[in-house]
Amino acid sequence: MQTSDLLKELRIDRDVRPRRSYGRWIAIAVVVLVVLAAGGFLLRARLAPPTVRAVAARASSTGGPGSVLDASGYVTARRQATVSAKITGKVTEVLIEEGQRVKEGAVMARLDDTEARAALTLARAQLVQARSQEGEIRAMLAQAERDYTRQQELFQRQLVAAQALDAALAQRDMLRARLANNVEQVRVANDNVGVAQVQLDNTVIRAPFSGVVIAKSAQPGEMISPISAGGGFTRTGIGTVVDMDSLEIQVDVNESFINRVTAEQPVEATLNAYPDWKIPGAVIAIIPTADRSKATVKVRIAIKSKDPRIVPDMGVRVAFLTTAPPPGQPAPAPVVLVPADAVRGEGPDAAVFVLSGERVSRRTVTLGQVVGAEREIASGLRPGERVVIAPPPSLKDGDTVRVAESTK
Repeated sequence: MQTSDLLKELRIDRDVRPRRSYGRWIAIAVVVLVVLAAGGFLLRARLAPPTVRAVAARASSTGGPGSVLDASGYVTARRQATVSAKITGKVTEVLIEEGQRVKEGAVMARLDDTEARAALTLARAQLVQARSQEGEIRAMLAQAERDYTRQQELFQRQLVAAQALDAALAQRDMLRARLANNVEQVRVANDNVGVAQVQLDNTVIRAPFSGVVIAKSAQPGEMISPISAGGGFTRTGIGTVVDMDSLEIQVDVNESFINRVTAEQPVEATLNAYPDWKIPGAVIAIIPTADRSKATVKVRIAIKSKDPRIVPDMGVRVAFLTTAPPPGQPAPAPVVLVPADAVRGEGPDAAVFVLSGERVSRRTVTLGQVVGAEREIASGLRPGERVVIAPPPSLKDGDTVRVAESTK
């Protein structure tokens, strides 16, 4: 090839146009379309109503139909005593066992009575001695009375001197004084016999009332005392007796709901040990004081159905039933239960979202006690109204929602 041909090949042809890059524009177009689609999806998701679950609020039915308030407490005994002796002594015999029924006055135990019996024997001997001296003094006094009368007659006849009459009078008065002193000694000796007898009776420990023995605290050979002697070697009681006829229920009611409780109000109790057994009862009294640490008021409840299955310190659930309100006083509103996670906030900020159609309204409520996985609503909500379960943080008053699941 010649040099001129090579130079022609190296010349730039300015009439030929450059090739365009269509692939880059296609990639840009795809990216723009993806961004627009994502933006449209997010915008539609934001504008779409949130999906929520709702449930209907229900009236409390733990205690059966007509319950206005539920509370928990314990079975207690109004008559319960740890029986001890009045004196300090050694136990020689114990006649009780746990679960045994005893009647009032029944012997529960005996203490060593050796010293008490010796003291009683001595007191009786002193009484016998004082009474024997009384007989002798009375005989001497009768003779002194006759001598004085005889001396008076002789003195009136002027047959004896006045000195003899005075001596007879002095003898009579002295014996009268000895007799009065002896009578007092007899009385004191008789009282000493009574004291010794009481001391002997104190060695016998008796049941103060009829009931059931729930604890046996002492054994033969142990020392027992009415007061604690320290050291842990002296017992202060023989056993504990409970009058099962005095069993009642005591519950702590939140002071915010004590207005739902009235005297003689019917109740229905359920023992934790027997959840299917409904026990009828009635309010005895509302203790007129509050516990500031727990913000509760104690209520006493009578048990109308006596049963051996009811024992002290059992846990119990009580439902206060509706009663006719006094004239002029409105009936208390029923307690409403909702799932605990349907409530947002606590105290004065507590609220629920009530569903009406496809919109929700934020409603402030007054909270009650926690009942398992549910929460009591004292006011602000009626049974049957639907509330949102676990409302999302972004949910606001008046928002439109879509209900995914609705339960009664």
